Amino acid sequence: MKAKREYRRRTDIEVRVLDALVDRHEEGMTVFELRTQVDVDIDDLEDALGNLKEDGLIDAEKEDRRTLIKPDERVIPDPEEEGDEPTIVDRIIDRLPL
Repeated sequence: MKAKREYRRRTDIEVRVLDALVDRHEEGMTVFELRTQVDVDIDDLEDALGNLKEDGLIDAEKEDRRTLIKPDERVIPDPEEEGDEPTIVDRIIDRLPL
C-alpha cells in the first residue's frame, strides 16, 4: 500500500519511508526495520524522519522498550477509495522532480 497521493510530493526517501510505514501502519516499525526496508544511509533516514515528524506525518511510540514509528492516520489511504491502477496524472506527478 502507498501513502495518499497528496503526501507523495516529498523527497524520494521521505516517500519511501511513508510507503513502508503505511504498509505496516498497525504494528509500526523500528528505525532499524525502516532502514532495511528503505535501504538508505542512517543519516539520510534520520533527516527524512525529522522532516516527517516536523510536518506531523509520523508518530513515535514507545512499546516494550522499543520505539515504534507509525504514520499519521491522514497519510493512510482508505482501502475503498484506493484504485487498482494509478492514473496517468499519478504517474506524471510521481516522475516530476518536486
